[in-house]
Amino acid sequence: MNRRRLGRLDVGAVGLGCMSMTPIYGDPSEPEAIATIHRAIELGVDLIDTSDAYGSNGSNEVLVGRALKGRRDKVVLATKFGNIRLPDGSPGANGRPEYVAQACEASLERLGVEAIDLYYIHRIDPTVPIEDTVGALARLVQQGKVRYLGISEAAPKTLRRAHAAHPMTALQTEYSLWTRDAEGELLDTCKELGIGYVAYSPLGRGFLTATVTDLEALGPNDRRRAMPRFQGQNMTRNLTLLATLRELAAAERCTPAQLALAWLLSKQEFIVPLPGTKQRRWLEENAVAASLTPKRETLAALDRAFPRNAAVGDRYPEAMMKRLGL
Repeated sequence: MNRRRLGRLDVGAVGLGCMSMTPIYGDPSEPEAIATIHRAIELGVDLIDTSDAYGSNGSNEVLVGRALKGRRDKVVLATKFGNIRLPDGSPGANGRPEYVAQACEASLERLGVEAIDLYYIHRIDPTVPIEDTVGALARLVQQGKVRYLGISEAAPKTLRRAHAAHPMTALQTEYSLWTRDAEGELLDTCKELGIGYVAYSPLGRGFLTATVTDLEALGPNDRRRAMPRFQGQNMTRNLTLLATLRELAAAERCTPAQLALAWLLSKQEFIVPLPGTKQRRWLEENAVAASLTPKRETLAALDRAFPRNAAVGDRYPEAMMKRLGL
């Protein structure tokens, strides 16, 4: 596995997102999920990413913790806090300093570790100055409970303020062929400040694998059913984007997913794609992307086929969209 610098961290060029290992895109197999994490370590996919918001009552962290027993020193363990559900069930955020400390203690216990390598603000709390939230995180670093800090879905101005309060090692936001909002000011800010960029959903929640072509094929509890890009006429129009990806992948002798990841890796040396999976076969396919070098003509053709805002529909339901890019 090729390596990359993610801020001050050295990681494999492709990471592993663990969200789907607890129910979100269907019902996963826990033994297969754990085997997938073990296989990732064998392949050098050592950036293992979870959150206290994944699964009920932190169950995703519990699963990741079980998988890492006896293997803790072989991974860069990342988790997140602050992405909460309000009493009425709507999405919210909590960045209060006292909550930061409580959330970290709970994550450490669920993961069964003494320290978290990369601890992210998962969603920004608009009611709390970002400096206050980061100040509480800095105290966790001083206490040895966290090694490095990150932030998710932050606008450039917020990223600068957070970094000024304490160095941010990584920014994590969505970035893929069909979500190119990061291009421009956000990536430029990361480059200027020396902050690594972790691209979540680099395969468009499975869309860019060219295997998700019908909403009705998804399970009844699959969260993608509520996402506008997978619904009705939006899905029909978005499917037209895949023809060029399929053709170019065939010419490069790789899968559409591998080419989509290789395209991301070509954009900046500080970008680390974070494809999520709960199965070893997809992990192994994704890992190959780290060693691919597509032709310049192929990359240029992808840029033309997937211009910014090419995808139809928001990437999240309306209530969730309101909490992004604060």
